[in-house]
Amino acid sequence: MPYLRKQIRIVGAAILLLTSVPIWLVSEIATIQQVNAYTARADLIIDRLPEETYETILRRAEAAARAAAQRSFDQDIFITDVSVIVSGQNYGAIAPILELRVSREQWRDRPDAAIWSTYFKSANSLLLFNRQLTQPAEK
Repeated sequence: MPYLRKQIRIVGAAILLLTSVPIWLVSEIATIQQVNAYTARADLIIDRLPEETYETILRRAEAAARAAAQRSFDQDIFITDVSVIVSGQNYGAIAPILELRVSREQWRDRPDAAIWSTYFKSANSLLLFNRQLTQPAEK
C-alpha cells in the first residue's frame, strides 16, 4: 500500500507539471503585450538667408518641420505623436516660428505641416524683419 501511495503521488505530480507548462504557455501567448508608445520631440533652428523675406523663411520652416515629422515616424514604429518646434535666427535674434504637433493617424491622413502647425505671430517682429537695418555712414 505505501508503494501505491508513492506511485499515485508521482503520477499526480507528473500530471500537474505536464498540464501547468502548457497552461502557462497559452496564457503568455494569449495576453496582450504592453506597447511602449511615446512622443518624439525635435527643436530646429534655421538661419535667415541674405535677402530672404519672412514668408520665405516661414515656408522653409514648414518644410523643415514636415521633414522632421516624417523622419520621426519612419525611424520608430512606436512613436504615436511628434512635436517639432522650428525657430528662426536673424542677425543674432532667435524666435520660434512654428510648432508642429501631430499624431501618427493625423499625419497618415494628411501629411501637411501647414495644417497641423501653430504659428507664432510675433516671430516676424522678434526676428527683426520689420526693422530697417541702416548701413554705417561713410566718412
